[in-house]
Amino acid sequence: MTDPERGTAPEYDVVIAGASLAGCAAAILLARRGVRVALLERRSDPAAYKVLCTHSIHAAAYPVLAELGLAAALEEAGAVRNTSYWYTRWGWIEPRPGPGGAELPYAYNVRRSTLDPLIRSRAAATEGVDLLLGHRVTGLLRDGAGRISGVSAGTPDGDVEIRARLVVGADGKDSAVAKLAGVAERRHENRRFGYLAQYRDLPLKGGVGRTWFLEPDMAYAFPNEDGITVLALVLDRRTRLAAFREDLEGSFDAFLRALPEAPPIDSAERVSKIIGMIDHPLITRAPTAPGLALIGDAALTGDPLWGVGCGWAFQSAAWLAESTAPALLSRTDAGPAPLDRALARYARTHRRQLRPHQQIAVEFASSRPFNAMERLMFSAAVRDPWSARHMHRFAMRLIGPLGFLNPVAVARAAYINLTHRAGRTPEPVGVTGAR
Repeated sequence: MTDPERGTAPEYDVVIAGASLAGCAAAILLARRGVRVALLERRSDPAAYKVLCTHSIHAAAYPVLAELGLAAALEEAGAVRNTSYWYTRWGWIEPRPGPGGAELPYAYNVRRSTLDPLIRSRAAATEGVDLLLGHRVTGLLRDGAGRISGVSAGTPDGDVEIRARLVVGADGKDSAVAKLAGVAERRHENRRFGYLAQYRDLPLKGGVGRTWFLEPDMAYAFPNEDGITVLALVLDRRTRLAAFREDLEGSFDAFLRALPEAPPIDSAERVSKIIGMIDHPLITRAPTAPGLALIGDAALTGDPLWGVGCGWAFQSAAWLAESTAPALLSRTDAGPAPLDRALARYARTHRRQLRPHQQIAVEFASSRPFNAMERLMFSAAVRDPWSARHMHRFAMRLIGPLGFLNPVAVARAAYINLTHRAGRTPEPVGVTGAR
């Protein structure tokens, strides 16, 4: 594909930097709408994958997986539907189907070694997508008005320029595209550090994932495909880090063995190294600039504790495609105005959907125990099936913080806890919209 005004310089509607989850999803969804996409990946191996990840996709992203055709493919690959139980100081929260037996909303636990090559191969096979491996973005191109109009990239064969109407940064939390564009960002300290490892033949009760809220420490056990379970610790840096630096394996194993109803690691086989990250700040960036959009971790890097990164990557890619494809396909003489309006729609959606979740995560990243409202809601969820299902919907990001703390849910939690303290069995309480 050539542009006669620029000789042999390739011309696209969109150039995406980063062929991981967000970048591949955006490329597929845009190309299906008729948009021409250059998908750049700095690594040359099409089977490359992200190693440090929770390996979990929350249910709010399921519609995007279905649209991409990945839901059925993940089922075939053995991905595990990701219901989870949560341990608290009051006992276990165990969400179960409500009256009528409707299945709880789910997405999947799946290792990135399975997921990343799968979605990248689908992007490469999508008509309208050119997957360019071994292309590392080194600069941004701008038009006469200073608007971003493409990228320069280093390749094994030399430097190239790729022009496009829109540049998309899908290149992770340390986004080179965001830095080159001078996008404003806010960094919030995370006072927890984390390590994880993979185990084979590690049974979990009922086959259901487990999360331990130990205030301020946390742990989780998520079953994945091929009989692999991911175990992770997310711990307070002030009280735990020194011991882990002195003896990583010993401290990791000892902490797991001391968990309530601990996973039986001594009868399982650890099949990976213990890997982790000591400093993982929460990063919030402006999601757009003239000629530019950011998706996935490049736009918003959440706390790994909540396992939202994969889901937000898929969702932000879908929001971008839906918002911008009509403007990108327009061949009118209206200039950049239609695309700018489309980018503004994407930015509003991104902020409205994700910023409230991020604000809560930022505050919780101070490594504090539960606050009063959290104590109310979590303790009620231990004691009340409806509250447990409500908690599940929030954990799966199907409702936001305001929906989670709506007056009906808070009133019900208060009633459940008051009757518990009085030693009485709560009477059935009707809740509008209960699921």
